[in-house]
Amino acid sequence: MSLSTRTPVAPRYRTAAYWTATALVVAELGVGGIWDIARIELVRETTTHLGYPTYFLVLLGVWKILGAAALAVPRLPLVKEWAYAGAIFVYTGAIASHLTTGYARSEVVVLATMTVLTVASWALRPADRCVRQPLRMRS
Repeated sequence: MSLSTRTPVAPRYRTAAYWTATALVVAELGVGGIWDIARIELVRETTTHLGYPTYFLVLLGVWKILGAAALAVPRLPLVKEWAYAGAIFVYTGAIASHLTTGYARSEVVVLATMTVLTVASWALRPADRCVRQPLRMRS
C-alpha cells in the first residue's frame, strides 16, 4: 500500500468518535423509549415526581424510538436533523425539569453527558448524513 492510498489518521479518529457518540445516543434513545412505553416503575416514578402525567411517557417513548431509528439508518439527512433536535429537546428538557423540581439532581450529569454526545454526533457526522442545501422559504 502506497502512502497516497492510506486513510489519514485524523479522519479515522473522527469516524470512530462519530460512531461511538451516535451508538451511545441511539442506544439510550432506543432503550429509554422502550422503558417509557412500558412505563417501568423507575421511569413512572421519576415522571410523576417531575410533575408530568404518565401518559406522556408513551408519546415520548414513541418519538425516542423513531429518533433512534432515524439516526441509525443511512440517508434521510433532513429526518436526522429533526431527530438530533428532538434528542436535544428531550435531554435539555429533562435537565431543566430535574433542576427546577430538585428531584434526582444526580441525573443531571447523565443528561448533560447525553446532550454532549448528541452534539458530538451531530457535529462529527459524515457529509452524506448532512442536509446539503439549506431550506429556503418558498415565495
